[in-house]
Amino acid sequence: MKLLVSAVVKLVSGLLLCFLLLFAPAGTWNYPGGWLFCGLLFLPTVLLGLVLYRKAPDLLKKRLNMKEPEKDQQAVVAFCAILFAVSFLAAGLDFRFAWTRVPDWLVLTAALTLLAAYGLYAEVLRENAYLSRTVEIQENQKLIDTGLYGIVRHPMYTATILLSLAIPLVLGSWISFGLMLCYPAIIVRRIHGEEAVLKAGLPGYAEYMSRVRWRLIPHLW
Repeated sequence: MKLLVSAVVKLVSGLLLCFLLLFAPAGTWNYPGGWLFCGLLFLPTVLLGLVLYRKAPDLLKKRLNMKEPEKDQQAVVAFCAILFAVSFLAAGLDFRFAWTRVPDWLVLTAALTLLAAYGLYAEVLRENAYLSRTVEIQENQKLIDTGLYGIVRHPMYTATILLSLAIPLVLGSWISFGLMLCYPAIIVRRIHGEEAVLKAGLPGYAEYMSRVRWRLIPHLW
């Protein structure tokens, strides 16, 4: 019950924060992109949360923990939070003052991309029971090198990059999209720090790095 309450509180808090950051600067509740984004993000989140609560409560508990132990990673997480907040505010203001407009066909494409990215996110959670939100070596942690992890070393970050680039287009803002282009660079820095921790503390990770060359996108990086 404590885990369920914690999950509900974080879900509701996240939803309220999104409403504040999107609809307040938009100056109206009649912001179709804002409602589309909230539906695309939070309905799958509720479904995935229920599945984890029933099937993998320990993994859900790890995903709810956001206390980053690594100091370098704390700065990365803080910068990501600021970036998303500013991007949402910019999207709301962009809608209010009609500075830019994303064509409907691209909004639809971005919405489908967001759902596909969330499906990828869910698959990564299914494959890796050690996938916490923080950079750490867990007790009795084992190396995962099958499935998506046999293709790239960080499929979760691939999913989050797709999400981050799709969200501003769903919101209908090129300004927000321009800001969110900073996100992949932040993830690259996080990956470098995370791999140093895993290489030093997770048995077999150094060999895995030499065997699976690509971090995020095959044949690119």
